[in-house]
Amino acid sequence: MQLKYYSILLLISLALGFMACQEEEYSIPAAGTELQNDCIKRSLGPNVVGLNIEFAYAMALPKDKGKLVSAQVEASIAGASGTYLENRSFYTNNSGIDVGITVGNPSVTNGKVTEVSFSKDTCASTLRYFYSIPEEARGKEVSFKFSAKDSNGKTVSYDMGPYTVAKMDMKLDMVLSDNNNMYLSIADMAVMNAATAAASPDKVDLVYLYRALTGVNFAHALVSPASDAEYLQGATLPSGAKNNTPLWKVYGLRDQQLARLQYGIYIDDPDFPKMDFTGAPNYAINMKAEYGAWVETADGKYRAYIFVNKVDNTKKEMTVSIKRYTMK
Repeated sequence: MQLKYYSILLLISLALGFMACQEEEYSIPAAGTELQNDCIKRSLGPNVVGLNIEFAYAMALPKDKGKLVSAQVEASIAGASGTYLENRSFYTNNSGIDVGITVGNPSVTNGKVTEVSFSKDTCASTLRYFYSIPEEARGKEVSFKFSAKDSNGKTVSYDMGPYTVAKMDMKLDMVLSDNNNMYLSIADMAVMNAATAAASPDKVDLVYLYRALTGVNFAHALVSPASDAEYLQGATLPSGAKNNTPLWKVYGLRDQQLARLQYGIYIDDPDFPKMDFTGAPNYAINMKAEYGAWVETADGKYRAYIFVNKVDNTKKEMTVSIKRYTMK
């Protein structure tokens, strides 16, 4: 299958135009007579372990000069399981929908290198690369070398990065339930039931409660084990659970990676040390969907942002997602 050369060149030009908006000194090169390539980073926000860094890699040569043979990406740190290079070339149709056309065999990853061998007769292609961020990259920088080879034996390459990988951890969609999985450990990034909490009472940082009280907007709450009885509302605590956990309740801080909503807000590593918990209460009541709370553990080792994804009054449940940063 021979893909249309000039349509792909247009895609490359659009990609370069996007980069030109980011860097004023960049200029779009004229179409050449040999193999060319370009690359853009598609993913936004902090690079968090367990998530993907996504790129679009475009390569083309004149249709009368040969065809593409292979494309590969070499990462400076080997990606985690799930790292791959698409074997489909994408274009956007008139309805704004991305359409993929198979042009190669499924990618093969060997250590730091991921490669696709073209199986279709094509002189132009744009492949997407998904780098699954490994634990080994936490707090480090990672770079990528993209390269393509044509049937004439010629190669081109394009360097991307370095990109800093965040130190923070992230965990999504943890379900807290009143009188069941009601204990939250920031240290373990985990929800605990009574038995688990009793085995590790020192790791209980917050207690989840739901109370429908007359004249008081209590509802869904996150309360420190050391909080006053009026905020614990008769909750049963495991023996030895006594952490005094300060937290600030906030609204409108819809981190995109936690909320997965349309808002382009991102909490990153530098945001955690900037927080000041002086005078912070050790409870947050009347928590609602899209509310959040900044938290510091009693020992000062961790700081976290807890985002409320969903609340359910009937089930007495609250679903939260967390970003956590190690302070010491």
